[in-house]
Amino acid sequence: MIDVRPATTRREIARFVGYAYHRNRADPHWIPPLRIAERERLSPSHNPFFAHAEVALYLAWRGGAVVGRVAAIDDRLHNDTHKDNLAAFGFFEAEDADATGALLDAVETWARQRGRDAVRGPLNPSLNESAGLLVEGFDTDSMLLMPHNPPEYARFLETAGYRKVKDLYAWLYDLDRGIEPTVARLAARVRERERILVRPLQLGEFGREIERLRLIYCGAWERNWGFVPPTPEEFRRLATELRQIFDPRCAVCAEFEGQPVACAIAIPDINQALKGTGGRLFPLGLVRLLARKLIIDQARLLLLGVLPEYRQIGLYPLLLVELQRQAAGSGYRRVEFSWVLEDNRDINQPLEMAGARRYKTYRIYQKALEGQ
Repeated sequence: MIDVRPATTRREIARFVGYAYHRNRADPHWIPPLRIAERERLSPSHNPFFAHAEVALYLAWRGGAVVGRVAAIDDRLHNDTHKDNLAAFGFFEAEDADATGALLDAVETWARQRGRDAVRGPLNPSLNESAGLLVEGFDTDSMLLMPHNPPEYARFLETAGYRKVKDLYAWLYDLDRGIEPTVARLAARVRERERILVRPLQLGEFGREIERLRLIYCGAWERNWGFVPPTPEEFRRLATELRQIFDPRCAVCAEFEGQPVACAIAIPDINQALKGTGGRLFPLGLVRLLARKLIIDQARLLLLGVLPEYRQIGLYPLLLVELQRQAAGSGYRRVEFSWVLEDNRDINQPLEMAGARRYKTYRIYQKALEGQ
C-alpha cells in the first residue's frame, strides 16, 4: 500500500531532498549535487522561479519508509508564453512502478484542481535548469546540471500512461581531435566576409555581460519548443552561482558592429569534483572543490546561441572554432554540448560535422488528463 503525502515541514522537505541520494547511492554514474544547492532550488526565498510558479512536493510512503518523491509544478509563465494549459512534474525518484503511479496520480489530481488538461515532465523545475529523463547513455557520469537516473524509470513513466513528447540530445566533443577542415574553412570564410568580432567574456563587468548573454539567450531560443525566457532574476541567480567556477577560456561572444549577436558559454564540469562527496561540503567536498583545477578536465557547453537575424551567415562554425582555440592548452580534454532539441538542425548538424558524438538522450514525457 502506497501512501502519498505532501512534504511541507522542514523535516519533510529534508526527506524529499535526501531521498535522491538514498535512491541513487549505488549508481557509480549518479553524481550527487550539493545538498545545500538542492534545498535552495526548492526554496521560494532563494529561487525566483517561484515568483511565477506554484510548486507542491510529495513523498510516497510504504509503511514507515519513503519510496518515492515528486514535485507538481504549475508555471504560469510557461502557459502564458505558449498559450498552453499544462502542469508539470519534476524532481522525480521512485523505488518501483507502484510508487510512480501513486506519485503521478497525486500530481494529476493537483493539476486537475487547477484546471490543467495535461502534465509534462520531468522538469526540475523548468527547461532553464535541469530537464528530461535519461533514456540512452547510462554508462558515463552525468555532467553539471544534467540529470541521471536508473534505466527503469522510463518504463515506470510509460506504465503510468506517459508518452514521449520531445527528446533532448547531449553531444561529446574531444578537444584533442583538432578542428575538422570543413568547419575551419567555414569559420575562416565568415571571419573574412563578415564584420564579426569574437572575444572572450569580460569578467570585470560581470553584471553587464550577464545581461548581454540573457538577451542573446532569449532572442536565440525564442521560437524553440517549450522555451520560456528566464526572468532577469532567474538568469542572474544561475549566473551568480556558476561564476564561482567560471573559466573565461571556455566562453566566447560574437559582436557585429559592437552589438553582441551570438555566444558559446561552457562551464567546467564541477561534477568531477563532487563525485564521492555525497553532496556534502565537509569533510571531502570542500577539499575537492578547492583542488578542482587538478581534477576537472571537461566542460559542459550550456549556452550556444545566435540571434535569428544572424543565423544565415554561419556563425556556429566560427563559435566552435574560436572556443576550441581559446581552450587549447587549458587542460580540458572534452566538451559536452547539452542539451540540444532532437529537431534543432542548426546545432545538431554543425556538431556532427565538427566530429562530435551524440552519446546521451533525455526524454520529456506528457500525458493528457481525462475529464478536462
